[in-house]
Amino acid sequence: MAGNRSVVDLGVLWLGQGLGSGRAPLAPGTLGTVPGVGLAWLLGTTGPWTYLVGTALIIVIAVLVAGRSAVLLGRHDHPSIVIDEIAGMLVAMALLPATPLALLTGFCLFRIFDIAKPPPIGLLDRKLGGGIGIVADDVAAGIYANICLQLIAATTGVFN
Repeated sequence: MAGNRSVVDLGVLWLGQGLGSGRAPLAPGTLGTVPGVGLAWLLGTTGPWTYLVGTALIIVIAVLVAGRSAVLLGRHDHPSIVIDEIAGMLVAMALLPATPLALLTGFCLFRIFDIAKPPPIGLLDRKLGGGIGIVADDVAAGIYANICLQLIAATTGVFN
């Protein structure tokens, strides 16, 4: 019950649910990734080291917030918890230019890998518990997407 939650718990849920985007009735993971696109663009304007440090910090925060959000919602990896998608999207865009085409392609590839969960992505959430399990599969999907994006960038130069 929301009435029994502290202000801190409500803040944790707000972050865990991607500033509310994860509360969408349809495709909460996809809509919950959108704040990650904006954050990737914003961090992409700061330089590679700031981007990587910011991404690492958000992954740590995501693990803590996702774990607590799951406890508050009474379900591991509740569909409304999307801070893991935000972290995964940041991983997908690491060391890439934050151009509209790169961000759109990164968004699509990340969602494909996050939904399809090719091995070993699907195992991570099932084998790891708590916030680490919730976030690990999205970080792995982001790594897969990033590898694809890096290959596209290196072979075509299309994102520059």
